[in-house]
Amino acid sequence: MEIIMKILIINPNSDPKMTEAIAKTAREFAQDEYEVLCLPTPGAPEFIETYEDSSQSAPGMIRLLKENEKIYDGFIVACHSDPNLDVMKEITVKPVVGIGEASMKIASMLGHKFSVISDTIHSIPNKEDLARKYHLDKVLASVRAPLEKNEPDSEKTIYTEVARKAIEKDAAEVIVLGCAGLTGMDKPLQAAVGIPVLDGIICALIIVSGLIRYGVSTSKLRKYNPHAD
Repeated sequence: MEIIMKILIINPNSDPKMTEAIAKTAREFAQDEYEVLCLPTPGAPEFIETYEDSSQSAPGMIRLLKENEKIYDGFIVACHSDPNLDVMKEITVKPVVGIGEASMKIASMLGHKFSVISDTIHSIPNKEDLARKYHLDKVLASVRAPLEKNEPDSEKTIYTEVARKAIEKDAAEVIVLGCAGLTGMDKPLQAAVGIPVLDGIICALIIVSGLIRYGVSTSKLRKYNPHAD
């Protein structure tokens, strides 16, 4: 009997609607190839936007991973700022992938430069810092966010305009959706702008499922080994 791999997606916030949206995207992509479950983080804020939000989510995220480590083959942190990702990699021998690192690293393979579309202006510096952390700052064309989201235009129109500005003014060749809350917008936006548009949930599933199949995980030699000499 074939053993199906099991992947747990940890939503660092506590919003049930966003958790279900993430789960829907994951289920549709995984189909019957592997099992996938998405859980919200107990005790976390409803939205992760600040460093304080990230800190408040840490205990619940650690608890979810430790309680489910024996059940699941790999884990995904489903917030594009990759909150607490390093500690999650440190406390398990199983693969852990953040949707920010997954989407930006895949984007760097698909075009000369990529742009990240964030949900808020406040998060733009965070995305730029994240690109530097992953050594991708030289291929990051820009990080953009809608100036106004209360316009009469539809949400799709607003983000399409942001993507077009990234393409025309910043020379982006790939667009990354910079928030888990934008999941499901990739294909409509890609059809509208004509270049690859990446959903971090799917990118993380591609990578973590591949790592599980390949039988490799985070190195415990130094950085992620708390007991290293």
